[in-house]
Amino acid sequence: MRIRAAVLEASGLPAPYAESRPLQIREVELATPGHGEVLIRITAAGLCHSDLSVIDGNRPRPLPMVLGHEAAGVVEALGAGVNDLAIGDQVVCVFVPSCGTCEYCTDGRPALCIPGAAANGAGVLLSGERRLHEPPTDHAHHRQLNHHLGVSAFAEYATVARQSLVKVDRELDPRIAALFGCAVLTGVGAAFNGARIVPGDTVAIIGLGGVGMAALLGARAAGAERIIAIDVAPAKLELAMAFGATDAFLATEEGVDEAVREATGGGVRYALELAGAAAALTLAYKIVRRGGTLVTAGLPPPATTLSIPAVNLVADEKTVRGSYLGSCVPSRDIPRYIRLFQRGLLPVDRLLSAELPLSDINRGFDLLRRGDVLRALITSLQ
Repeated sequence: MRIRAAVLEASGLPAPYAESRPLQIREVELATPGHGEVLIRITAAGLCHSDLSVIDGNRPRPLPMVLGHEAAGVVEALGAGVNDLAIGDQVVCVFVPSCGTCEYCTDGRPALCIPGAAANGAGVLLSGERRLHEPPTDHAHHRQLNHHLGVSAFAEYATVARQSLVKVDRELDPRIAALFGCAVLTGVGAAFNGARIVPGDTVAIIGLGGVGMAALLGARAAGAERIIAIDVAPAKLELAMAFGATDAFLATEEGVDEAVREATGGGVRYALELAGAAAALTLAYKIVRRGGTLVTAGLPPPATTLSIPAVNLVADEKTVRGSYLGSCVPSRDIPRYIRLFQRGLLPVDRLLSAELPLSDINRGFDLLRRGDVLRALITSLQ
């Protein structure tokens, strides 16, 4: 079938993207679902820094590629072997398709799925196939297009592996449903699964984009007594206080680490780093108290390193851990987080900052790059 999609041909074009237009909206061919695959109609797709890092070249991916990984959709067709979904079901896309049988999947850590990671890196579905192609022309045959994280949601429709989908309530607003596929899964998961926050804990959230604000909401829902918000933008700090933070610190202020330690009587029990920057990682480690834990889910550029004093790591018994996909089991955690939202305990609808048509996607990434939005959604796709 012919669909409209946002295709990235080359990374590294200069901003503003509304002028350089790295994403080209054009017709592509989408194949029908193969065995174990599902065709979905995309109803809402979020603009995320993981997409932006491919556009700006910080995270190389095989090109050309149809971007987009945070999305909700409606099931339109089922491939052979898919018998637990029905036409018309609403689904949330997950950006790591888990095979269910590798050592990490069987250990309850699907975010680390070996075949899923390999497929994502190669730009293919879990089956190893590509279902996206350029329409043939007089000068060329079908040119294959790569999938982004098994989803490629900046399009009218997507063919994805069944393992990339979680069925959700049909009545849930698709604009809200889409957020659970990445921003909520990663941020709230970092708070619940990565840090395992319990009532009374002191927590710092460093980096207050969509994922960071979701982590803040997760920390509040988990019962954190004190939530320290840290960012380079004063406006983000004001918003964080409105979201439930108890304290706010500007990351660029000299001596901010000392100020946080003084304000918290020695540092926080958990520091959640969501900025994806070396300076944020370093700051997070400095403000963790003795015996505390740094959880990082920010995905900095691959060359970024963290330098820490080894003696301090041992003597203070600090823990440093990563959290990918919120350390979640998506089929378990997405429905749980949705129920918390429906009960008013996790108001993730507050993350939604803007809605744009697919034709305006490049401007949307300018908004994200400048930090003008928490989550912008593409909602006019058809």
